[in-house]
Amino acid sequence: MWFGACISSIGTWMQILAQSWLVYQLSNSAVYLGLDAFFGQIPIFLFSLFGGAFADRKSRRAILLISQVIQLSCAFALAGLAGAGIVKVWHIWCLSFTVGLAQAFGGPAYSALVPSLVEKKDLQNAIALNSIQFNLARVVGPALGGVALTRLGAQWCFTLNGISYLAVIASLLLLKTTFEPKQSTQSVMTSIREGIDFLRAREGMVSLISLAFCVTLLSYPLITFLPVMARTVFHGGPNIFTLFLCLSGAGSVTGALVVAATSSKTGQAKRSLSVMLVLGVLIVGFGLSKNLLFSTLMIFTAGAALMVVFALNTSLVQNLVTDDMRGRVMSVYNVAFRGGMPMGSVLSGILIKQTSAPVIMAGNGLLVLLLALYYLLFRKKLSKL
Repeated sequence: MWFGACISSIGTWMQILAQSWLVYQLSNSAVYLGLDAFFGQIPIFLFSLFGGAFADRKSRRAILLISQVIQLSCAFALAGLAGAGIVKVWHIWCLSFTVGLAQAFGGPAYSALVPSLVEKKDLQNAIALNSIQFNLARVVGPALGGVALTRLGAQWCFTLNGISYLAVIASLLLLKTTFEPKQSTQSVMTSIREGIDFLRAREGMVSLISLAFCVTLLSYPLITFLPVMARTVFHGGPNIFTLFLCLSGAGSVTGALVVAATSSKTGQAKRSLSVMLVLGVLIVGFGLSKNLLFSTLMIFTAGAALMVVFALNTSLVQNLVTDDMRGRVMSVYNVAFRGGMPMGSVLSGILIKQTSAPVIMAGNGLLVLLLALYYLLFRKKLSKL
């Protein structure tokens, strides 16, 4: 599963790089770039609760297989449009929305599937290792994507992404799980309501979900608007953008390794909030920097800090939930986690148009810092988890 997902993630990041650059090249607009991220993430915000309900009543592997086939088809469709020279921004938006819809059902199924492959004592390490494969792909994918984009064209990035889905499909077909959801006669809405009631009854869960939304709302624009920073601040092209994206991914791998190597399972929330303070400072530093070397250091370290925060928070949520409720609860977490991404991208894109990318980056970083201080000082129950 790890190797299959890693190969697929490499293809995904090749496409993310080429697609972001293509949208910005076609439109020359930070708003359009933000809208592409919005259309890719908003279906996850809207439909993940339904995806979670299905993950607790249907085969999680089957749901994932369908999701992968849809995403494969979208990658090849975009490759065809780009290769024919007829691609428009609205084509990309429509395909981004379709991929997001597939992920709205595949995401909760995947989140619920991973814990059924390991024992509970190994869950934090499994989540960290899963983060490593995703973020290792953030290094390798953009590096390969940058070469393919500059030498072969965007259509080859999309084609290779389509081919990469075959790896995860093959791994899913070979997979053996220890838990299969029971068939339910309840309505989907009743199942969703049960999941929401479950998380409301667990101490700290609501705070963790609120925190997931706020952190992604404020920190994800750091990744979304790297093309804008590369072009407007450093007057570079795809090479500078690729460098930033690879360094962010390398930092995330480093952060995930740190979490995987940590043996302590207590005080996770306090450690996460402390790292959030550092993350806020790093985003401010990246936003205000005019020096390329200093900016590369900031983006690498911010990637590490961001991954530590996400991995610790996800591990906390997974440890607080039972197998039969995992799909529904993780779908609510995914709604918060992924819902902050499109809203943050669109809001920051509009504000960048009114001001500038460095100002908005620095402002987002300051808000991350203040958010961490608020939870540390005034939400003591969470910080004790």
